[in-house]
Amino acid sequence: MKSFLETLSEYPILSSEEMQSISTKVHIKKVAKGEILQKKGDLSNRIFFVKKGLLRSYSIDENEKEHIFMFASEDWIMSDLSSHAFNAPPELYIDAVEDSEIEICPQDFFVNVVLQHPEFGFSGTDKLTKRVAVLQKRVIMLMSASARERYENFLETYPKIAQRVPQRMIASYLGITPEALSKIRGEMSRRKTTGLII
Repeated sequence: MKSFLETLSEYPILSSEEMQSISTKVHIKKVAKGEILQKKGDLSNRIFFVKKGLLRSYSIDENEKEHIFMFASEDWIMSDLSSHAFNAPPELYIDAVEDSEIEICPQDFFVNVVLQHPEFGFSGTDKLTKRVAVLQKRVIMLMSASARERYENFLETYPKIAQRVPQRMIASYLGITPEALSKIRGEMSRRKTTGLII
């Protein structure tokens, strides 16, 4: 299991003293499946690094329906980015899909690191660009792609967690019903078995 500090050490910008200071602010926590780590409007907007397990972020509409925004498995970071960017209370809920082990960073962590080391931001540009590209592609697909195309994109984006996530959560992420997803999976299974194009 890779740690957050090990990930940071890949960037040789930070001194050993700074790494030591950062290590005192990072807290390891084991969380149970279903445990809520963040609620909409929480005063503390933290950053979660997944060492082991699986998290998700989501919103809840006025009809109490969940809309899943993102999943984060091992070596992924989960947070409410817009909350950090606009210094506002978080809009997203974050909870554990599986029993997980996470590292928690305070909300001002990245801001402080980037302000003190602007070059750190440039070092992470590739990862940030890829994450934005994934989100942009998802928005475009929600506007124009078929449900099957969205599911195929989900499998491409999250190849290691598709079997770990309940079907109802995948359906929520795709913006379709569990019944529609079941039908798509059945069609894809038949296509794979028979070699037919459906």
